[in-house]
Amino acid sequence: MARLRKGVSYRRLERPYTRRSKYRALNYVRASPHNLIVKYDMGSFIKAFPCKLELVSDADVQLRHNAIESARKSANKLLETKCGTNYRFIVRMFPHHILRENPLASGAGADRMSTGMTMSFGKPIGIAAQVRKGKTIMEIQCDQKDVQVCKDALKRAQNKFPMHCMIKVTLPKK
Repeated sequence: MARLRKGVSYRRLERPYTRRSKYRALNYVRASPHNLIVKYDMGSFIKAFPCKLELVSDADVQLRHNAIESARKSANKLLETKCGTNYRFIVRMFPHHILRENPLASGAGADRMSTGMTMSFGKPIGIAAQVRKGKTIMEIQCDQKDVQVCKDALKRAQNKFPMHCMIKVTLPKK
């Protein structure tokens, strides 16, 4: 299996190539890798919660789908163990942008395989969400007593991302 390239290679925003069509000839990118994010909505769907915590981006950046899934898993695990089902966790970003790579070989004999920049559009290797500064990445709704647990869960999720984030807390008005 091919090794995953470092996330720093795809951190900066670039022009999005997202055109997918049911007609093959109209696609710019011929194939699209599958999305690793399993769920976007978790927890209790019945109850309305008074408190809302948001993980907000502090920079313009691309988040790969495997980083979003990793953050979702670590945050949701803490919420499940500490809060039970007394929360609602929503992932607000969807990865549309298709990441491409033009592989170039290096080392002995590489001159015979490499084509340089001829037809350098690249092959799809993953997908990413393009996040702008001030955009909400994840959101947790909870009761007043669980606010600190939810903050810890969002801090865990923030550690999986390549930029700094803010945690915005909205408490009910008294």
